[in-house]
Amino acid sequence: MNTRPLLILLVALPLHAVELVEWERIPLPVALNIGQERIVFVDRNVRVGYPVALEGKLRIQSSNGTLYLLASHQFAATRLQLQDTENGELMLLDVSASKGEHIREPIRIVREEKKTSDAKPDTTPEPSTPLPVALTRYAAQMLYAPLRTVEPLLGVQPEGVRLAKTISTLLPALPVSTIPIGGWRLDPYHLAAIRLQNKSATRLELDPRQLQGQFYAASFQHRWLGPAGSAEDTPVLYLITRNQRPEQAILPEPAPEKKK
Repeated sequence: MNTRPLLILLVALPLHAVELVEWERIPLPVALNIGQERIVFVDRNVRVGYPVALEGKLRIQSSNGTLYLLASHQFAATRLQLQDTENGELMLLDVSASKGEHIREPIRIVREEKKTSDAKPDTTPEPSTPLPVALTRYAAQMLYAPLRTVEPLLGVQPEGVRLAKTISTLLPALPVSTIPIGGWRLDPYHLAAIRLQNKSATRLELDPRQLQGQFYAASFQHRWLGPAGSAEDTPVLYLITRNQRPEQAILPEPAPEKKK
């Protein structure tokens, strides 16, 4: 068992390439696949208004500036209103749903920053995102997003992961293979990206409390593993340590048995 609490990063991470759309006071089209949740990063707290016609057809969840949209039925383009809870600004989305096979990427809505005459060009705002969250987001983009879309992160450096090719001690209670695929450092934090693969024929639920080791934070790409051979059987686990390298936090591999 872990000897200290594990911080779970409950954040929306752009684990696939993120589609950037600019709000220019023109309604933004958002296409959904029936049965597939699509994430919209608004990056500010909003109230969501929608017509009664969408009741029972579209599930809308809003948390900390992120929308989670899940359609259960087909419907034509229908308008949602997003109202900023701080300044009352409205944004409009034209959401539609249909049957689709390919995965819809998350969307991030960006706005043109307002320029002020008295702004100081050499003033750098303090980052509002906690470093472990920013580091995890950066690693996810490096693994899944086109390089041209990776958001720069000041101070981050790639770091070799000195771990076994397969790690048997990380999730010993589950029939999964665990393979290190990358590492990054942003002092005082270190991140190791671990690819998980289900070796069983059943769906597996992922619980960070099952992780064995001394970790500062952990974030699964998904909270479950699809059966072996399915498209969802191989997500990534992001492990973060503080003031120590990942190999110092993961339990060592058992010594090989001596041949008789």
